[in-house]
Amino acid sequence: MPEFRGTTICAVKKDGKTAIAGDGRVTMGESVVFKNNAVKVRRIYGGRVVLGFAGSVSDAFSLSERFEGMLNKFSGNLMRSAVELAELWRNDKMVRKLEAMMIVADKDQLLIVSGSGEVIEPDGGVCAIGSGGNYALAAARALAQETSYAAEEIAYKALKIASEICVFTNDHITVETV
Repeated sequence: MPEFRGTTICAVKKDGKTAIAGDGRVTMGESVVFKNNAVKVRRIYGGRVVLGFAGSVSDAFSLSERFEGMLNKFSGNLMRSAVELAELWRNDKMVRKLEAMMIVADKDQLLIVSGSGEVIEPDGGVCAIGSGGNYALAAARALAQETSYAAEEIAYKALKIASEICVFTNDHITVETV
């Protein structure tokens, strides 16, 4: 059975704010658009953490739930929660098979939690994941370096640009800022 996949997420940390933007496209396999208005960015932990996911939809939901559980366990400590989730990811045979990536942020930190159980703090406060991630990343880096736009505007515009290039990304964009 073909797998449902969520696609592009972009995050920008600038001037004390972090914005995470995600498109709304979900594909089934490589050639079918299944949904165009999915929300892949959400606030968790009482609104103090923003999370965006890409990859297998069911796996991403499972990981986000586990991550929220870690936040509760470690009193909202983003780095500790991400590291503990990564450790669980590498050591648990069921979790290790999950095909998803997440970008997570609170008021202080921005992290990528990779599909191989890595925790990465991105260079320059800009990162992107998913099918259109490289397009969004390039656009966000250029906008961050060459404009005075706020984090939210950069993340949105980067997703918009990616949606014009990547067939797995659309312009139904959700942005959350922390």
